[in-house]
Amino acid sequence: MGQFIKLSNFSKIVPYAQLFKQGMIVTVLLSVFTVLIGFCLALILALMRMSNVRPFRFLGLDKDGHQRERGFLAFLSRFNPLDFIATAYVEILRSTPVIVQIFIIYYGVFSVIDLPGFKLFGFIKFSRFFPGVVALGMNSGAYLCEIIRAGIQSIDGGQTEAARSLGLSQTQNLRYVILPQALKNILPAIANEFVVIIKESAITYTIGVQDIMSAVNAVKGATFVIIEPLLVATAIYFCLCFPTSKIIAYFERRMSRGDKR
Repeated sequence: MGQFIKLSNFSKIVPYAQLFKQGMIVTVLLSVFTVLIGFCLALILALMRMSNVRPFRFLGLDKDGHQRERGFLAFLSRFNPLDFIATAYVEILRSTPVIVQIFIIYYGVFSVIDLPGFKLFGFIKFSRFFPGVVALGMNSGAYLCEIIRAGIQSIDGGQTEAARSLGLSQTQNLRYVILPQALKNILPAIANEFVVIIKESAITYTIGVQDIMSAVNAVKGATFVIIEPLLVATAIYFCLCFPTSKIIAYFERRMSRGDKR
């Protein structure tokens, strides 16, 4: 039979309020570190996908010095290993479930890496928190990669030509001209990714991370009440995500207002 919501059951949750508070702190920290790791990884992946590294370029010329149009050697001359690796990474991470990635990272990679057993802030188990951050960061990097790449490609090519005419190198052009403008364009998308990660981080309770859903399971195991703790968790996630999304929308309007002048 289904369980009805009972107000009396909420009183059973009160003694576990500290668990929900700690779970909220863990969720926020997970989201912050995930976005930071994901952004750094995504920037590297985006630059790899936009690179023009072709180590077998010389194979594209025949014995008369003409460019080959077809054939294996022509294909090999256009092969970009950096772009291939980045594209494969993005497609694999975007095409597989997050929970599978978390299990592979935790039970596969970190089963052979001995992490220190200390606790952050006295209650966050580093040996479980860190694999969760790594797994979510790797997944977020795959999605942010496309956002960053689109942001860089949205900058008019004439600015690159102007930067070169001023004597700026490719690296200086990217650092001082392209990236600042691209980041302005993609900032709302990156902030929205933060909101998405807040919700997706709930999956990390499956490897023992003490987030909000871990608190729900603790209450369920101790009181045999499930609907009411889930409603509390829903309210906490809403209080984290809704104000954040509204703040993002506010800054997005401010930034677009400046562009219309």
